[in-house]
Amino acid sequence: MAESGSEKPVQADDGRGAFSTAGPSAALKSGLELMRGGIGSGVSDRPGIGRSLNFWLVAADDGRVVFEGEPGMESLNPLGIVHGGWTLTVIDSACGCATMTALEPGVSYTTLETKVNMTRAIKPNSGVYRCEGQLLVRGRQIITSEAKVTGPDGKLYAHGTSTCMVLRPAA
Repeated sequence: MAESGSEKPVQADDGRGAFSTAGPSAALKSGLELMRGGIGSGVSDRPGIGRSLNFWLVAADDGRVVFEGEPGMESLNPLGIVHGGWTLTVIDSACGCATMTALEPGVSYTTLETKVNMTRAIKPNSGVYRCEGQLLVRGRQIITSEAKVTGPDGKLYAHGTSTCMVLRPAA
């Protein structure tokens, strides 16, 4: 129990050899099923990074996910604009979760590399930003994806790519 009386999600081995809040039955679900289970979750049900940086999953399909987020004062750098780490994290999450949608039950992944290009500054409390991630190449061991962050004004704020390695259980 948290000091405020609210329950924190418990992290435990989820059956894939990963420690998450997905629960022990996660190994029985496909990555797409796991992602779709996270849509519409309340703030307390989001993974820690989503709670900390105020972003959430809004859509998940095979090879594609969409996050939305609203960076605020907690995400500022010393110059008073949203830290590039917020944008990189949302892009990394979108790329990784797009990868997750392609995985069969019992399989996981890890990010090998993420590269992001910022195209304009994000001001705090300037609205909800959208990040769409999609697969580029779906290999047996390596999956690559891309993501784009657009602002409430419809302009592109950042884009990036990610390379993920598929982690299969030992035979």
